[in-house]
Amino acid sequence: MTSGLVEGEQVGIRLGAGANAFEAVQALDFSIEPGQFVCILGPSGCGKSTLLGALAGHLQPSSGHLRVDGAPVDGPSPSRGMVFQHHTLLPWRKVLDNVAFGLKMQGVPRRDRHRQAMDMLRWVGLEDFAGHWPRQLSGGMQQRAEIARVLINRPRLLLMDEPFGALDAQTRSRMQQLLLDIWSRIGTTVVFVTHDIDEALFLGDRVLVMSARPGRFIADLTLPFPRPRQPSLLTSPAFVELKRHCLELLDHGPDAPPLPRLTPLGLPRQQDLSRIAL
Repeated sequence: MTSGLVEGEQVGIRLGAGANAFEAVQALDFSIEPGQFVCILGPSGCGKSTLLGALAGHLQPSSGHLRVDGAPVDGPSPSRGMVFQHHTLLPWRKVLDNVAFGLKMQGVPRRDRHRQAMDMLRWVGLEDFAGHWPRQLSGGMQQRAEIARVLINRPRLLLMDEPFGALDAQTRSRMQQLLLDIWSRIGTTVVFVTHDIDEALFLGDRVLVMSARPGRFIADLTLPFPRPRQPSLLTSPAFVELKRHCLELLDHGPDAPPLPRLTPLGLPRQQDLSRIAL
């Protein structure tokens, strides 16, 4: 049975209400094969995180259709795991119980879920921190625990919303390599949102480039770089040439006003929608 096939047909998403309503993304057609690692690249506020929220089932398209393995996306599901930019670990639960929480909600006995959680913590290099509280972890370690928390459900589709955006450059590079290592072992489909060109080109099999809002796909780039990938790739001539091409695609001119960042839940953080410039 096919697992992790993602399809979008003429997908449009409107946010807000009444006079404050606006179109976040418009007429998106795309297909992602099972097991592919696809990055969505675009400027801040273009609607890429909103699309991710719709794939997770947190938002409903106002037009078109979204399907995973042929079934409509009609709400959240453990088969579609979501990793946000900032971790969602429960501060009153230790790391082991955070990672095991999804299995607890499924009724898995305590011993079994703790065993599986420890296995996931080994995958992300946190087995020695199972008894720590989330606040005792560094930012990179918190995101590793977050990834383990999502992957323990063995999702067919892993959705990632700029998960390394708040990390320093060195930690970010290590997390990118860790993610690629985990993905190579589990083979799940990944849709990874970023506005960082280097990150998109380093991680992805393909890069879908979005325009400014309302977001539309303006390029679908298949990346020629073999795997496994090393940081030295970022300075290779072929990488630099593709990066230059992406910069040209994203150049909307110096007078284009920046748009507020949208989230997978749709609305901008701490933003009065009545002041959004469309």
